Amino acid sequence: MIRTAIVGTGGIAGICHVPALRAQAHRAVIVAAVDVDAARAEAFAAEHGVPATYTDLHAMLGEQRPDVVHLCTPPYLHAEQAVACLESGAWVWCEKPVALSLAELDRIRAAEGPAAAGAVFQHRYGSGARYLRDRIAAGTLGRPLVAQCVTAWYRDDAYYDVPWRGTWQSEGGGPTLGHGIHQMDLMLQVLGEWAEVRAMAGRLDRDVQTEDVSAALVRFESGTVATVVNSVLSPREESYLRFDLTDATVELRHLYGYSNADWTFTAGSADATWEPPDDLPSSHTAQLADFLDGYEAGIRPDLGRPTMELVTALYKAAITGLPVRRGEIDADDPFHGSLHGGHPEVFR
Repeated sequence: MIRTAIVGTGGIAGICHVPALRAQAHRAVIVAAVDVDAARAEAFAAEHGVPATYTDLHAMLGEQRPDVVHLCTPPYLHAEQAVACLESGAWVWCEKPVALSLAELDRIRAAEGPAAAGAVFQHRYGSGARYLRDRIAAGTLGRPLVAQCVTAWYRDDAYYDVPWRGTWQSEGGGPTLGHGIHQMDLMLQVLGEWAEVRAMAGRLDRDVQTEDVSAALVRFESGTVATVVNSVLSPREESYLRFDLTDATVELRHLYGYSNADWTFTAGSADATWEPPDDLPSSHTAQLADFLDGYEAGIRPDLGRPTMELVTALYKAAITGLPVRRGEIDADDPFHGSLHGGHPEVFR
């Protein structure tokens, strides 16, 4: 059995990670839960039948020696905790954003040895997304020409009462990093490598250090042009992706997860069809099955660096007012170490 531990016992651990692990009960078991709040860890363990609780990650790693650790903690803890887990020999499956910067992400990758780390990007694993990628790769829908990627969510002032939210130091960024990253990741999965970003961002209505809205224009290596909007100011919440190809338009409307029913297909030619062979919803359950397959086969999971590079480029383009090309943000670039690029007061 694969021995797993959950670090951080807040909402997403119980809502998403426990059900995903229960679906893999034939090969995975939860041996421990870790939280700085002992009472919360104990309540989580009692509810989900976890045999051991800890308030210290290192103590848990030393005593339990888990094979896989699920990191469900606030973003500013991810890099340090991921490195500790990897150095102990445990594989890591980390909630988004995995890191607050490309520098942190590269630090995690550098700490890998026999153990490896992967990012939670569950929207890649729904059957609709997989089917669309396969159809585009096969050329049966024509060439992608235009795309739209919208994360229009709503977070009120009370949401930011949690001390680590809304700051560069602990959350790392605003909706561009913490909310829209899922849809941007799925866009990249469909369209491939991006080439250039131009962007704007601002703090319009929330009392935070970071942006609360951003908008970007992205050109892909293929020539495809996409618009990207990320917001926490939108009372009617929606996640929306649209792909216009030479022979079809494919759209996805959902909020926090989708099934086949959330996709809309419009044929542009008689030969273009949309018939996914199965209906697997996007979910942690779907991705964890793939992650554990990789663990058993020794295949390194994806940390999502291309997506983090796009996010970083969007911030740099918005803050500097200049276009940013893929690959230009190297270790000497100030935006490599932080998404504000040394300008933490830029949105004040």
